[in-house]
Amino acid sequence: MASFMPETDTQFAREIVEIADQPIIMPDGCRLSARIWMPKDAASDPVPVILEHLPYRKRDGTIVRDSLTHPWMAGQGYACIRVDMRGNGDSDGLMQDEYTPQELKDACNVIAWAIAQPWCSGTAGMMGISWGGFNSLQVAALRPPGLKAIITICSTVDRFADDIHFKGGCLLGENFGWAANMLSYSSRPPDPLLVGDRWRQMWLDRLEAMPFLAREWLSRQTRDAYWKHGSVCEDFGAIEAAVLSIGGWHDGYRNTISHLVENLDAPVKGIVGPWIHKYPHYAGPEPRIGFLQEARRWWDRWLKGTENGAEALPAYRAWLMDSIAPARWVDERPGRWIAEAEWPSPNVVITQLPLGDHTLGADAISTAIPVNSPADCGSQAGEYFPFAYGPELPDEQTPDDLRSVCFDGAVLGEPLDIVGAPELLIRARSDKPMAQLAVRLCDLRPDGSSALITMGVLNLTHRLSSEAPELLAPGEAFDATVTLDQIAYRIPAGHRLRIAVSTAYWPFIWPSPERAMVTLEAGSLALPRRTRHADADECSFEKPVGAAPWRHENLRPSASTRTSETDPATGVVTTTIFNDAGENRDLKHGLISGSTTQERWSIDPGDPLSASAHISWEQTGGRDAWRTHTIAEMEMRCDKDWFHVTGRLVATEDDATVFDKDWQERIARRFV
Repeated sequence: MASFMPETDTQFAREIVEIADQPIIMPDGCRLSARIWMPKDAASDPVPVILEHLPYRKRDGTIVRDSLTHPWMAGQGYACIRVDMRGNGDSDGLMQDEYTPQELKDACNVIAWAIAQPWCSGTAGMMGISWGGFNSLQVAALRPPGLKAIITICSTVDRFADDIHFKGGCLLGENFGWAANMLSYSSRPPDPLLVGDRWRQMWLDRLEAMPFLAREWLSRQTRDAYWKHGSVCEDFGAIEAAVLSIGGWHDGYRNTISHLVENLDAPVKGIVGPWIHKYPHYAGPEPRIGFLQEARRWWDRWLKGTENGAEALPAYRAWLMDSIAPARWVDERPGRWIAEAEWPSPNVVITQLPLGDHTLGADAISTAIPVNSPADCGSQAGEYFPFAYGPELPDEQTPDDLRSVCFDGAVLGEPLDIVGAPELLIRARSDKPMAQLAVRLCDLRPDGSSALITMGVLNLTHRLSSEAPELLAPGEAFDATVTLDQIAYRIPAGHRLRIAVSTAYWPFIWPSPERAMVTLEAGSLALPRRTRHADADECSFEKPVGAAPWRHENLRPSASTRTSETDPATGVVTTTIFNDAGENRDLKHGLISGSTTQERWSIDPGDPLSASAHISWEQTGGRDAWRTHTIAEMEMRCDKDWFHVTGRLVATEDDATVFDKDWQERIARRFV
């Protein structure tokens, strides 16, 4: 596997200093802990502030990327503030949920504190990936004084329709996975070197108050006020700060860039590369970009007022991916950069391709086609947001194609550039009141392989509204539109397009209560086709650079595996995913950190109610002879009317158990 670390650049314009633990006191008295990098002479030559506000522990959790990013930007004349959210890392308070009003209020108060400091010039930016990308958008919508620009990476504008919880009204498997993840992440203690002797009581208070987020998220199965909070699509006009939105084609949050560029009135630009869920100066697959230089240009323009042409950049820059043989991981994704001056672009037109009798783009369906997939269809899907530079990308699609109904196009006589979000419009009937569809657009290659281009899912009870779902009337015809994820993909001449439709997509989405048969009577694929052919890059980026990497000792190497097995006696199919993030010791302050996770997803192909998921996370930490260890385990099953979720969290200090708690939840199914 290739190394994705950027070239080290420590030739800064200004000498920097670091504050390892800057207390920032909130109006209610809660002490937040911040790590700050800034120019040494900022008191005499004040600088703008850039805030990153996260629950992921600045002391060890995000230290790899923090080391690469914040010192470099500080050296360009900025004060970079990395804050642990309340209840996490070395900050006081208790964790409640994601994107709470308190979290956003705290971020606004941190900005107010920062711009009032003598070393600040009075303007601020906010940035982050994933959680930090989300709350950057959400805080921008609150318009705190001084916030002039944000950079949001791998984020969403709609917390219900396009987040880690639900998609197309379908319950994502990752909703359960992320709940287990956060139960583990937030279970670790603060560092005694920073918070002193009260560290143990802080830890015990956190553990006792730990939210069981699986219950919070799973119990809200429609697009209600809970999900609308923090969904900036409710009022795009609330955002006045300049927005740079960045994402990756191999990440779950690839649609946001288009949504923001299309809908914001504020200055906005978008960049999409071939990346997984990482910052683009050390993301994979290649090519990476000089993200820090791109960010500096954005900050210089909107926080310092430098006339550098940032506002004149193309509205939308994207990596147009070439066709390659599918694999669970690739180091590089061939292609080229394309650039659109405006988005939506007049260079992208919609071509309608009718569904026929297992054909695409020729005649219409003449005889209704039933779709009744086994419950294990979906085994070739990738992770919702690949993260580990490991076996997490979509694999060869033929096994899932065989479990689906496929519509194949003719052999292409010339290359076809798909840029945008395809849509499948259908007329169909269902024999059950609840059903779901997964639609995959595939590239049928001359070597016989089927490569995933993009996909979408739809809970058919949400076909008209996710706020007020409606059961299907068995046997009655209905119309529905399945929107596939945004993509930029070139299909060469000699290849064919395939639409694969299935009624299951496990474990990507949780199955419907009954195995439904959906009969397709008519359909058409609305394909966004770019008419301007790019033979070479239409834009370019500087090479990726970063500050000096994190100095650490590796105590255990990282590892990642994925296996799938079928029980010969029962037919149950089990996918097991193991990821060891390794264990490391910080060479500056000595803190040890490590984690492992194991996921097990099982289902009987003939019985959607057999679906089960089990996830176990372990976190290790400590320093010298002091050791802490937490184990978070969760399991999820279902019957026709209920989801059943259990959890357990155990924490030990020096092998002695200090906390042990169980959760057992029964949550009613509502249109899911």
